[in-house]
Amino acid sequence: MQTLFFTSLLSLTILLGNPEKKSPTNLEKGKGWISLFDGKTTKGWHTYGKTSVGDAWKVADGALYLDASNKDNWQVKGGGDIITDESFENFDLKLEWKISKNGNSGIIFYIQDDPAKYKYIWYTGPEMQILDNDGHSDGKIVKHRAGNLYDLVEGKEGAVKPVGEWNEVEIISNKGKLELKLNGITVVSTTYGDDNWKNLIANSKFKSMPDFGKVFNGHIGLQDHGNDVWFKNIKIKKL
Repeated sequence: MQTLFFTSLLSLTILLGNPEKKSPTNLEKGKGWISLFDGKTTKGWHTYGKTSVGDAWKVADGALYLDASNKDNWQVKGGGDIITDESFENFDLKLEWKISKNGNSGIIFYIQDDPAKYKYIWYTGPEMQILDNDGHSDGKIVKHRAGNLYDLVEGKEGAVKPVGEWNEVEIISNKGKLELKLNGITVVSTTYGDDNWKNLIANSKFKSMPDFGKVFNGHIGLQDHGNDVWFKNIKIKKL
């Protein structure tokens, strides 16, 4: 009887699938959602300036993560920022992230894939910050906290979960309007490409980067800031 019970349970699990896995369902696919991470490989991504992903970026338990055990200055040996092979213009991006204690990372978008001209992906692309607010020094800086549009717009407080827990993100960038959501809460709502956007850049650390935030069609990137960080359920819909 016990064997029959476990056999039935296994069959039911296979039929229903893993409840933790949130890849686009058939219904979502019908509405235009595309998976950017298959939960098993780094297919569809490459390290900025290279043709493949370095071995410090690993996949386990359905998550893409950076193993920061082998440091190389402020980044990781075999790591580096990774970006999607494909570019996106107007989009709705969803994913989940988890950061290590005292950790720092980011989700960067509209990246121009030209390493000969731009040393880092953040020379061109704005960033939604990933951070241990309580453990990292950036947590003391306004506009550098988790969920902020890094160094451009201060985000609404109270949305981020404690270190070690998964956070759900949604970035909607569509025809001049940008919205950042963290765990279902809109933390940033702004415009881009207009005078407001130019003023934000002029009052930021990016003001000396002539091409920052100028092109609104580019790659999605996950940042290597020298700390362990995990990502899963990465999907996007073109708008």
